[in-house]
Amino acid sequence: MKSLSLSKSILITPFKSHFGQVNSHLGIQARISIFGGINTMIYARPASTTSANNPSELPKVEPPNYIPLHLMHPTPIRSEFHRLERGQIQKTDTNKENRVSSFELERLDVGLNVHKSPVNLGDWIALLVVKGLRIPADIFFQGKYLHRAVTLETVAAVPGMVAGALRHLTSLRQMRHDGGWISILLHEAENERMHLMIWMKATKPTLLERMVVTMVQGVFYNFYFVLYALFPRIAHRTVGYLEEEAVISYTQMLHQIDTGVIKNSPAPVIAIEYYGLTTDATIRDVVLAIRADE
Repeated sequence: MKSLSLSKSILITPFKSHFGQVNSHLGIQARISIFGGINTMIYARPASTTSANNPSELPKVEPPNYIPLHLMHPTPIRSEFHRLERGQIQKTDTNKENRVSSFELERLDVGLNVHKSPVNLGDWIALLVVKGLRIPADIFFQGKYLHRAVTLETVAAVPGMVAGALRHLTSLRQMRHDGGWISILLHEAENERMHLMIWMKATKPTLLERMVVTMVQGVFYNFYFVLYALFPRIAHRTVGYLEEEAVISYTQMLHQIDTGVIKNSPAPVIAIEYYGLTTDATIRDVVLAIRADE
């Protein structure tokens, strides 16, 4: 297999692969399968005087806060969930005083009764689009809020990615800085995707629901792409109304948990890690956290 080299803002020594493992004394390790998959892990490791051409002689040192790339998550949007360092979150029995408790989740301001009243034609179009999307969702899911949440998040993660990509292209085309919006929009898309990853640990969509998600995502992506390209203000207002509907849906989901319709099971580990929840957190705590994140 050919040697691989990386160069970005710092100089990195080329390293050679040996059927499944690539090592570098500069602290970069990658595993490449013969089928083309690659899993790269970057961490600090003491420099070695051993030749980089012989990976078997390199010391195998795993730092205490070693986190494989596929387990690294983006940070939540709200600052209340930023108390723990990413490495600390892996240690579920430490830093309990810095974790977000159920009591604190209940007290988070989510703007439950806040509504942006339409003031012009664009606002009315955005509101009607969102209300129109809710009708088929209510008919199809009929109170199955766990399954509804999965579908909701597959749609909610689209606008940030579309807007970020379009603003990125605009910045390149106009050859000027975007003002920081690209990173914010892509962060929002990643945050919504993490909501989906959390709910996938709590429920399993049926084949029919997966087909519906594929169809809805395809239609909504293209619709939002055209909308943002032509009328970005209406597109942003549409997302605002989508978030209002998400808060309403998660509030209804909380009611179903409180009345016993949905079992208040232990929270998935990925949710505890992402939001820094206490280790005894439940599904209700997860709903509170995600609702606040909307």
